[in-house]
Amino acid sequence: MTTANTIVLVVDDKPAIAELLKYSLHEDEWVWHSVPSLAQAWDFIGRERPELLLQESMLRQEGGMRLLARLRGASCLRERPVILLAADCLDSERGAPPAPPLSEFLPQPPPEEAPDERLLRSGRLVLDPLSCSVRVGKHKVEVRQAEYRLLRFLLCHPGQVFSRVQLLEQLWESHDTLDQRTVDVHVLRLRKALGRAKSLIKTVRGAGYMLSPS
Repeated sequence: MTTANTIVLVVDDKPAIAELLKYSLHEDEWVWHSVPSLAQAWDFIGRERPELLLQESMLRQEGGMRLLARLRGASCLRERPVILLAADCLDSERGAPPAPPLSEFLPQPPPEEAPDERLLRSGRLVLDPLSCSVRVGKHKVEVRQAEYRLLRFLLCHPGQVFSRVQLLEQLWESHDTLDQRTVDVHVLRLRKALGRAKSLIKTVRGAGYMLSPS
């Protein structure tokens, strides 16, 4: 699992513990990140897809085990390795809520309130970064990996214009060897896949592309 630039996420609300883990388990090829809350962890996972998670089993006031339940309920993330860090004292001593029932750790859809927190949308166009799915209204849209990355990036920056060079730098590792027209090809494919929602991808003459903020 430990390849170059392996991303490791530590989820712990005690900064000293997070730093200790980084120091104790240091690997030159690992890129370490730490967040103190479930909301920040969920956002980071959706954006960066870490290869390994180290998670405090009971975060203060949050019930940390719920993050594991969400991961196991997401089809594209349920195989992601998670190491749970044992609490250093009883839940009652820390004032933490009781642990969720075992049923929460079985594969199941995320809680009802979760989708709206993570979905990226513009009008009828909706992208779920955890299930890697795209919908226009109620209809699922099939997009290739490159077009998915492009769409997610634009949805994260609605109304902002990006040049071809900027998009290449942001979305393609080997951008130095690619022609700028590569972006045009992927925009064309993305528009074709989106069908009636294709007008959301705007061409700004002489500047680049943007996604309509509506």
